[in-house]
Amino acid sequence: MVKERARILIVGGGYVGMYTALRLQRQLKPELKRGEVEITVVSPDPYMTYQPFLPEAAAGSISPRHVVVPLRRVLHRCRIVIGEVRSVDHAKRTVTLTTLATEEEGAGAEQIAYDELVLAPGSVSRTLPIPGLADYAIGFKTVEEAIGLRNHVIEQMDIASSTRDPAIRDAALTFVFVGGGYAGVEALGELEDMARYTARYYHNLKPEDMKWILVEASDRILPEVGEEMGRYTVSQLRRRNIEVRLETRLNSCADRVAVLSDGARFPTRTVVWTAGVKPHPVLAATDLPLNERGRLRCTPQLTVDGASHAWAAGDAAAVPDVTAEPGKETAPNAQHAVRQAKVLGDNLAHTLRGEPLETYSHKYVGSVASLGLHKGVAYVYGRKLRGYPAWFMHRVYHLSRVPTFNRKARVLAEWTLAGLFKREIVSLGSLEHPRAEFELAAGGKPPTDPKGSS
Repeated sequence: MVKERARILIVGGGYVGMYTALRLQRQLKPELKRGEVEITVVSPDPYMTYQPFLPEAAAGSISPRHVVVPLRRVLHRCRIVIGEVRSVDHAKRTVTLTTLATEEEGAGAEQIAYDELVLAPGSVSRTLPIPGLADYAIGFKTVEEAIGLRNHVIEQMDIASSTRDPAIRDAALTFVFVGGGYAGVEALGELEDMARYTARYYHNLKPEDMKWILVEASDRILPEVGEEMGRYTVSQLRRRNIEVRLETRLNSCADRVAVLSDGARFPTRTVVWTAGVKPHPVLAATDLPLNERGRLRCTPQLTVDGASHAWAAGDAAAVPDVTAEPGKETAPNAQHAVRQAKVLGDNLAHTLRGEPLETYSHKYVGSVASLGLHKGVAYVYGRKLRGYPAWFMHRVYHLSRVPTFNRKARVLAEWTLAGLFKREIVSLGSLEHPRAEFELAAGGKPPTDPKGSS
């Protein structure tokens, strides 16, 4: 059993951070009650986002508040600190962080000491130095981006319905998605489905007026579901009049014009960037070993290689895949992150109790992807599914994986009600500037765009 008070610090409140803390709460319940263990979770947000549900949240199938899990509710035995870790000095067992109160206090960044460190900051969008990308593009990693994109798409339809200028109308109804992975394909499929349905309520808009374009640098999309299912997905998207441009890159989106590497030019007010992720920048501000891709070098037991009392998993960790040939690493996806978190939590508890560690071993069982309502593709245990069966499996799988019974029940209830009633088609772009109307009424200067995101 634990002989001294052990201070466990978990950096990150995503998949790995939350699930590791949950596991430790269960495994170390007696020690926590006796005060022999202290668990602190540092996260920039007070919630964990279940990212596979972001496309459905953008399409209006799920309420945004049901896509996130409040950390304070599920981690009731942990201390939650909302802040950003700026650096890690593992030699001194301290991290430097800033909180929401740091600027107001004026005392500068604070430090937290620890005995065991779990680094799980996740990843950030991998961007390229493309002209106009930072000014006009939107990502698709957070619930705020998903809802903002939904509002933006409906707003563009309002603009197109109101204008008499054909150039403005064409640009408003052109939507460019860059990246043919899960995020890009699912976001495109769900939003196109939503916009197609919404168009029936516009007297002067038809689904055929909208132009949806998927740009992918490689020669196929959704590589996780296999080559055959990838080709099927391309054919299904093209049947919906969605342009799929393979082996093509975005060269520029300056001045609201998407310029592609094949010479095509599309005036557009919507560029969605989903072209991959990279490790969180905080990893570079540590004294821990990194590989050539900037991820932490880890052992199959999920310890940081060559650094005692340091652990990592998920997108931030390069974990050897013991089920594959030597030199292979586990893919940085949610399927591995959730399973690694359980092993990490168990191993940390084993370490505190002087017990042998477990080795992380998990074979990839397959993948599922939604392409819109009642449409999908899946490759699970060697079996290929498409259409409604794949879409149904997608929902069943993710419903089983979303944390807490509370969230499962709420999501299931929303899906049931969505099957009985019509979609919501309202845009709440004003949420991005909630004080705009009051500022104007009080004599202040209104923002340049008080009602929407465009």
